[in-house]
Amino acid sequence: MNDLKQKILTAVENDLSEIEKALSDNLNPYLDLVSDVAGHIIFSGGKRLRPLLMVLSARICGYTGNYDVTFSTAIEYLHAATLLHDDLVDSAALRRGKPVAHSKWGNSIAVLVGDFLLSRALSISAGTGNLKVIRILSKLTEDMSQGEVLQFIRKGDVSLTEAEYLEVIRRKTALLFKAACWVSAVIADASDDEESALSDYGFNLGIAFQMADDLFDYTLETSDLGKEIGADLKEGKMTLPVIYALKQANSTDKDLMVKIIEDKNFSVADFKTLVGMLQKYGGIAYTEKKAAFYIKRAKDALSAFNSSETKETLLDIAEYAIARRI
Repeated sequence: MNDLKQKILTAVENDLSEIEKALSDNLNPYLDLVSDVAGHIIFSGGKRLRPLLMVLSARICGYTGNYDVTFSTAIEYLHAATLLHDDLVDSAALRRGKPVAHSKWGNSIAVLVGDFLLSRALSISAGTGNLKVIRILSKLTEDMSQGEVLQFIRKGDVSLTEAEYLEVIRRKTALLFKAACWVSAVIADASDDEESALSDYGFNLGIAFQMADDLFDYTLETSDLGKEIGADLKEGKMTLPVIYALKQANSTDKDLMVKIIEDKNFSVADFKTLVGMLQKYGGIAYTEKKAAFYIKRAKDALSAFNSSETKETLLDIAEYAIARRI
């Protein structure tokens, strides 16, 4: 997978440099404090996958304008805003291996800077002068907010179903990936078929990407994960590996799993026991299989486009999304 990662990075090196510069140039806060807090989350080692998808999606549709990189920052600002708010709601301690913003500047500042980043995203979308783009981003913001509310009200609920889990990640993650690809097709004046194809690619990639992330809580070490091992569980996030294993487990093992899940002070030994249960009852394998299914759908969606270097890069990104280790 290192070879695939390097192949992707080589192909998008110039794009990533332009995106990084645009993220800094378009922030434009009035207060240094806002810049400090926003920079803490934006420039803390994010993959830039979402803005990169925007640039590549515009390119595969033949876009020749100069607003794609600028507009790609809107998606990253929106994403960063949700991370600031999510970390606060989840009482998280680490994000990408660093202390979360609210632990450094307090809850109120974290919320307000998140609001600022959301506003910047909408301002940049308005700069397109395209009402359809504004509608897509506005609806996305609504959906993501409701996804967070849905996850919050079902926090720690061991009765959460796979369908309900899918609804949460659809709103919180998949629709953001979808919008990144879809908006670029709109900006590029792409055909309806191309819009649909890129929307499908982004949506399915987003579902698979989140499933892979949810697996990492049970398969990686803290140094790789960038947050405390078992953090999702302690935050009450019921993810697919756990949901599936609970459904398959016998009554004795299920009771033990529920006991560990509901104990927010579970020990390292308890967590290892739970991971063993996820392996025993196929929760990890099932999630890997489901993620691979959505990646295939994402790649199939790109059949609407002729072969090109950009298409190959998008296909490589899909492959890497579930094969990556971080």
